[in-house]
Amino acid sequence: MLDWVTWEHVWILIGFGGQAVFTSRMLVQWWASEQAGRSVVPIAFWWLSVIGGVILLSYAIYKKDPVFISGQALGLIVYVRNLYLIFAERSRFRAEDDSATK
Repeated sequence: MLDWVTWEHVWILIGFGGQAVFTSRMLVQWWASEQAGRSVVPIAFWWLSVIGGVILLSYAIYKKDPVFISGQALGLIVYVRNLYLIFAERSRFRAEDDSATK
């Protein structure tokens, strides 16, 4: 590593990167809503929430910040649960479509 770059610098970049991913989910949601002409939450919103949340949780653990850790950990449960519900619903629809075409 370069002499002037410390692990603290690397972790700060990781933290900012996680925040950028997490913030980008709002831009994705806004764009999807503008395209649809109504408020929608695309699946990309939840994937960006999980990815950004994991990065930010890693950063929070590195910083040993219990407030930040608990917030990100609890948020991840919500994001993963939403993805589970989306995929479960899609699976049900596929099963219904398959049984209807037989």
